[in-house]
Amino acid sequence: MNRLFKIGLLPIAALSITLLASACKEKTATTDAKGAVITVYCGRSKKLVDPIIKKFTEDTKIQVKLKYDKTSPLAATLLEEGDKSSADIFFAQDAGALGLLSEKGLLSPIDVNSLDLVDKRFQSNNGDWVGVSGRARVVAYSKKRLKAADLPKSIWDLTDPKWKGRIGWPPKNASFQAFITALRKLEGDAKAKEWIEKMLANEPKVYPKNTPIIAAINAGEIDVGLVNHYYLHRFLAEKGPEFPVGNHYLPGGDAGSLINVAGVAVLKSSANSKAAQKFVEYMLSKSAQEYFAKETHEYPLAKGVETKKGLIPLKDIKQPSMDLNDLKGLKETVELLRSTKVLK
Repeated sequence: MNRLFKIGLLPIAALSITLLASACKEKTATTDAKGAVITVYCGRSKKLVDPIIKKFTEDTKIQVKLKYDKTSPLAATLLEEGDKSSADIFFAQDAGALGLLSEKGLLSPIDVNSLDLVDKRFQSNNGDWVGVSGRARVVAYSKKRLKAADLPKSIWDLTDPKWKGRIGWPPKNASFQAFITALRKLEGDAKAKEWIEKMLANEPKVYPKNTPIIAAINAGEIDVGLVNHYYLHRFLAEKGPEFPVGNHYLPGGDAGSLINVAGVAVLKSSANSKAAQKFVEYMLSKSAQEYFAKETHEYPLAKGVETKKGLIPLKDIKQPSMDLNDLKGLKETVELLRSTKVLK
């Protein structure tokens, strides 16, 4: 009887092993990121990032649903949606919005292998967002009408009356507002308000965003403008090196030399976290980082990827001692800009 019982168990045991293996295989298939669909709330320009997102889908077979808007409105939407959001990824134009969502506990930890690729200056203290490309604040200037000796050494030099009517700025731009937030954090609200009021006395011309500022310098409307570094490089790529506008990196290490980042985060609400982590991993891959360096003229942030020729290396820029996680105070910055009538 025992012998027959033991013999009878063999096919049962074999069947159990087969069923277990099948179940494991099925589980692996359902948790595999390949073939998944993720929703990305994207605060970056479609023209800039759509090609690399399409390449992500091509290489990983992960489909992407995109919701494009300005970074600030998207952050506000995510705050309102909370844990009911359909978003898997937030691709933000600046660190401030990411820091705000981190503070509110809406983000999941980024995979440590992705975090290890990026300098800690350009990621969350909590490990729940990471920069994928960098942008330096500069003073763009006319090479025709200004010499090196004429250029400011700090943002405070621009408050000199000699610059009256010669400056352009984009108050509604997210990067400009992040710069003002940095100024508030570095020098205090009172000094930030003082700088804004002195700038207003110089009657700066208002532009909707950075690109028109570069065009206005070239056209002679203004002599200098407060922008991110890469806008000029788009003109240079199209017009050639003779284009008569240059980037001036302020040597004083104040808020005018801020290095901000475009970054990504995985939402806690994500129903496709594995695929979302793959998105983060891909944006820090060599191919994506080279795309940002060559096509969008930004600074690659992952180790081992070279900065585009013609850009000053990040290590050579006199940066302020600024924790990007402190750029989350956007609400207070907007209130300051409204109280000084910079924003209506």
